[in-house]
Amino acid sequence: MLDQTSEAPGASPIARIENLRVQFQTKDGPVLGVEDVSFTVNSGETVCIVGESGSGKSVSSLSLMRLVEYGGGEIVGGKLLFDRKGGGEVDLAKADQSLMRTIRGNEIGMIFQEPMTALNPVFTVGRQLTEGLRVHKGMTKKEAEARALELLKQVRIPEAERRIHQYPHELSGGMRQRVVIAMALACEPRLLIADEPTTALDVTIQAEILALMDRLKRETGTAVMFITHDMSVVAQMADRVVVMFRGNKVEEGTVQEIFEKPQHDYTRALLAAVPRLGEMKGKPLPEPMRLLGAENVTPMPIKGTDTPLLKVNNLVIRFPVKGGFLRRTVANVHAVEDVSFTINKGRTLSLVGESGCGKSTVGRSLLRLVDPLSGSVNLDGTDILGLNHAELHAAREDMQMVFQDPFASLNPQMSLADQVAEPMWNYGTHKGKALQERVDMLFDRVELPRSFKRRYPHELSGGQRQRVAIARALALNPKLIVADEAVSALDVSVQAQVLNLMMELQAELGLSFLFISHDMAVVERVSHDVAVMYLGRIVEMGPRAAVFENPQHPYTQALMKAVPVADPRQRKSEKDLNFKPIPSPIHEVGFDPAPSEYREVSPGHMVLTTDSGY
Repeated sequence: MLDQTSEAPGASPIARIENLRVQFQTKDGPVLGVEDVSFTVNSGETVCIVGESGSGKSVSSLSLMRLVEYGGGEIVGGKLLFDRKGGGEVDLAKADQSLMRTIRGNEIGMIFQEPMTALNPVFTVGRQLTEGLRVHKGMTKKEAEARALELLKQVRIPEAERRIHQYPHELSGGMRQRVVIAMALACEPRLLIADEPTTALDVTIQAEILALMDRLKRETGTAVMFITHDMSVVAQMADRVVVMFRGNKVEEGTVQEIFEKPQHDYTRALLAAVPRLGEMKGKPLPEPMRLLGAENVTPMPIKGTDTPLLKVNNLVIRFPVKGGFLRRTVANVHAVEDVSFTINKGRTLSLVGESGCGKSTVGRSLLRLVDPLSGSVNLDGTDILGLNHAELHAAREDMQMVFQDPFASLNPQMSLADQVAEPMWNYGTHKGKALQERVDMLFDRVELPRSFKRRYPHELSGGQRQRVAIARALALNPKLIVADEAVSALDVSVQAQVLNLMMELQAELGLSFLFISHDMAVVERVSHDVAVMYLGRIVEMGPRAAVFENPQHPYTQALMKAVPVADPRQRKSEKDLNFKPIPSPIHEVGFDPAPSEYREVSPGHMVLTTDSGY
């Protein structure tokens, strides 16, 4: 057990977790979620709890709220001491449920990871915000509504008067997360627990929400317990850091100590796996990441070729908006507007931008999962948009897709060996013993044990499932892989391994990638070329070094400025971030936007000159 870190001078502990032990009942007997964890959270302080999936960080926070019992967990040891508003310390591990109902939401607020499941889809935003105020604060309906409006303005929700009457599904992901934060802050809790509150958000929205939480903490003196696996977010937010590994605390210290003098091997490995923006300066070609234990191996730059594989010209994709009694098309969503790019053999083009900018729609249209309105897609001499059903089936052998959520893209009822073999059955490329040998080879390729072949998707972790999805995508020896946010849900060390795997395969097999992502540090690591999308158009495109080291379009510059840096000495303040709200991509029928026109800044580095609304 490590010693308790000394408390900040003059600060009193709001929560003290002492020797917490939590176990879960499974078919194979009890399993420990948290073995022996102790730490304190002081008033006005942010303590970040970091570690990978399964390290016990969320279990610790759910224990403090006594919500772990609703998920099949049981607190079997330790104390959870909480300093209440009216004075007096209470051990939450022994408190009865009626006292917990008073404390939850009122004295301890919680921001959950997934805003769509944390909000009730059948009630308006206003109804959900006022509920806690009326229950805990005894406010009248009118007082609660006025306070709810004030809270929405505090979390910077535009047009708060209109939003308060809307339902969760009418808001974007970033807006919903702000509503969840407003709900957590409604009763001015003494302690705020934030469980991965920015994992699913774009870099710009993440930057705004982190700055917002930091400002609210300073203004209200609330203590914050922040759970994350993103070390850049830790550098931006933390005063103190607790590092967890397999249910135990392995290291604790101030944010500077952890980043500058990490003591434990696991902390060092966690920091080594973080891609940092600016690491690739002066290197024109992508290189695999250096993982701990492989420091003396020199990563080989991946050259690629100058032969074009995929040419996309003037792609336009619109989705109709139906309305009225006869369900006529009343408007169109201009999802992709006049997009053109080329990917060469053995090279990676990264498509970056925020949610809703059209990047996933472009990726899906290449495989004709979405049919474009106009434009052309040419893969190695084949006009993809002109193919009939049988020809398209044959052409898809050359292009595969790795989706963002491997759990949703794998079949829960098929064993992993069958899922990897399925493309080869469909195309009749391998049979019998040759098929089994190829499945074994693919499992080896993505570094999964062959004993996993009989397993099912639910028996694997997120990173392992994503490796199965990559093995399946490789089964037919494709020329092009579209990776749609393929590593965004993974822990940093698993993400580093999966990215290295993709780059090794590219170097060996000459694969081309369209890499769709909003993580700028990862994009800098893997790309030969980068295209930045905003509101359906590519606003800037060119060699990765040119775009990253000399961004020209105001949107690209704003995007670069928002990326949190894994260095506590380079924190961003709220005044550094000045994002404009994104205009609506919905236009009335008959609206004809201007074509995309570009100027060349340097060889191959193009910037949009058509007004894109930024």
